[in-house]
Amino acid sequence: MTGSVIVVGGGTAGMEAAGQLADEGFSVTLIEKEQELGGHVREWHHLFPDRRRSSEVMSYLKKRVEKVKVITGTKVESFHKKGREFIVSTGNGNSIHCDAMLLTTGFDLFRSERKEEYGYGIYENVITSADLEMMFNKKNVRLKNGEKPERIGLLHCVGSRDEKAGNLYCSKLCCVTAVKQAIELRETLGDSKVFCFYMDMRMGGALYEELYREAQEKYGIGFIRGKISEVSTNINNRLVIKAEDTLAGRPLKMELDMLVLMAGMEMSQAGARLAESGNLLTGENRFFAPADHHFGSNKSNVKGIFYAGTCTAPMNITETISHARSAVADIVSYMKNSK
Repeated sequence: MTGSVIVVGGGTAGMEAAGQLADEGFSVTLIEKEQELGGHVREWHHLFPDRRRSSEVMSYLKKRVEKVKVITGTKVESFHKKGREFIVSTGNGNSIHCDAMLLTTGFDLFRSERKEEYGYGIYENVITSADLEMMFNKKNVRLKNGEKPERIGLLHCVGSRDEKAGNLYCSKLCCVTAVKQAIELRETLGDSKVFCFYMDMRMGGALYEELYREAQEKYGIGFIRGKISEVSTNINNRLVIKAEDTLAGRPLKMELDMLVLMAGMEMSQAGARLAESGNLLTGENRFFAPADHHFGSNKSNVKGIFYAGTCTAPMNITETISHARSAVADIVSYMKNSK
């Protein structure tokens, strides 16, 4: 099959789809704004629910793009349609022509400093889930002063299900990420105490519930149903959190050495910019709005432009890869019928 496709975004969805499009015989150009491909998965340590190394997934994805023209360190600034062809303008002043576009611009993590009450950027031992993954990768989970943390809290739903933050939706993966990281903290630090503060445990995925049960029964992780309302420090520079244990029906005050914020997903700035410049529809949650949620989740409101992955909604890696493959099927059908 002939024809050219530009894939915008070199994360999991972009790499999977680009490789499969190349296998179908298309001329594929993959454009990534960062210097390296891989997106967020490149920065992760172990993946849920089976705890496999993210490097294994990266190895698979790198093989997928061996037959693809890859351009890194380049932003897609805008695009327009001329006849049946798309003209894509990049940040370096170049223009690339193609017959179809696939947007896989992914997500940005919620900027936790927006929730000042949690003290991110104010107190040195308040970190995000992404910061903790970097510590796992470096095999160095320590406080700012180099000491081992003895009491650690993980706070779910930071920037998700939050009317004040403007995000009413659930980011879907914060609960399972917290459970996975809590287990890794216990394995890494031995006898340290680990607590998860949650609103509701939303473990809707294969083996997620089993992982949650393992965290309690095998690792002794404490789960407290209640939202932290305030974080401060005491004279010993320990974090002091105030919360409400809604199951016990009582207020709670606790000292911690480290607090980890489970940052939610938001529409990426790159995706938002393309939505505005290309008149692409977005939903109430500001992610790209699919043509139909049931049988058109990869199609946009512009003929010839398709979506895959977390630019449309929060997804795990398994769902992202499946969504990328279904986008390829739609592109193949479009290219056949547009000749």
